Amino acid sequence: MTSESKLILTALPGLPLIQAGDNLAKLFLESLGQAGIQLQNGDLLAVAQKIISKAEGRLINLNEVIPSEEALRISKESHKDPRLVELILNESKRVFRIRPGLIIVEHQLGFVCANAGIDASNVDTFEGRAKDKVILLPKDPDASAQSLVDEIMQMTNAQIGVLIVDSHGRAWREGSVGVAIGIAGFPGLIDLRGTPDLFGEPLQSTQVGTADEVAAASSILMGQAAEGLPAIHVRGFPYQLRSGSLKDLLRPSEKDLFRK
Repeated sequence: MTSESKLILTALPGLPLIQAGDNLAKLFLESLGQAGIQLQNGDLLAVAQKIISKAEGRLINLNEVIPSEEALRISKESHKDPRLVELILNESKRVFRIRPGLIIVEHQLGFVCANAGIDASNVDTFEGRAKDKVILLPKDPDASAQSLVDEIMQMTNAQIGVLIVDSHGRAWREGSVGVAIGIAGFPGLIDLRGTPDLFGEPLQSTQVGTADEVAAASSILMGQAAEGLPAIHVRGFPYQLRSGSLKDLLRPSEKDLFRK
């Protein structure tokens, strides 16, 4: 851990509404310039999942989806559009819980979330009012984050980290929070076991989910409605950058006491 005691988060201004095929790295650098920020080694960029998905063309027209028998069955129990249910099933490894308005699944990416992360908000930004369109999570958020790290390094020579942020609910607690679903260039998890505490005693079990902590802080600036601030610059991250991935944060099934 570095001696830095200040963490500065800045929402990037002036980003346009993202369309499929947009060069996000170029847009971020232009926005950083507008904010008067020059990237330094050790900086982070936290990016909302939705603009990654839009740039990667993950917008789906429900009118082109044919629901299966299973989707029709679950739609009756969940009170959801069977076409949406079909997409949820396609994006999931397993369904855990169903109630009216909600389907809890294990996503193909390995984490548990509601409705496979599929969203209908803020997806009609460039094709008019698209009530039958939804947006899926990126196919490989780690790869998406790594691509941004590589492109930005080529343009600036700055060693940075990138995380992709989505909003998730939590068991036993109300309210959604930002969590990392894609990581590149920095540690998603810091293992402090064996590190001395204030009294010199070694920590026994402390591991810090640094990616989720940065994601939650960034999500406050991003907002959940019409803020239009999907990218956050972070300076002062108190640990050395290194490679990381979403797998760092996913608890192995044999250690999971709640999904068995």
